[in-house]
Amino acid sequence: MSNNNMENQMSYISEMTEEEKIIFLRVLVALARSDNNFDDEEKAFIKDIAIIFGITKDKIDDILLPLTDDEVIKDASKIKKRQAALQLIKEACLLANSDGDLSDREIILIGKIGQAMGIELEKIEQISKWVIDRIVWLEEGKLIFEQL
Repeated sequence: MSNNNMENQMSYISEMTEEEKIIFLRVLVALARSDNNFDDEEKAFIKDIAIIFGITKDKIDDILLPLTDDEVIKDASKIKKRQAALQLIKEACLLANSDGDLSDREIILIGKIGQAMGIELEKIEQISKWVIDRIVWLEEGKLIFEQL
């Protein structure tokens, strides 16, 4: 990926307010918690994104607190920038698939969050398929290049 393309992919971050970044992270936390197995790998994923977003460590504990689905969906509706919303759906799909167990509850929650941000269900499905294809492609690469 060229640097210019990478910059375009990441430019949504600089356009988000701190509140939107925190909401972004809270949505990911809620999704990670939705299967009642909020493990260390998922927490590390959230913390890594917080660092990329420039969120200070003193706000992390607050971000990791549990919220109801309704609270998360209501918060997500505050994200109005389409690129930020699309990226959130991508990260949500990556996170939901990271444990190899994509539950119906996760799928429904991602759909409701996406719709709250104005993302069409067809687009959410398209992103989800892309994420799954990407995971399969990366796993095949490990086999091909004998990186077991």
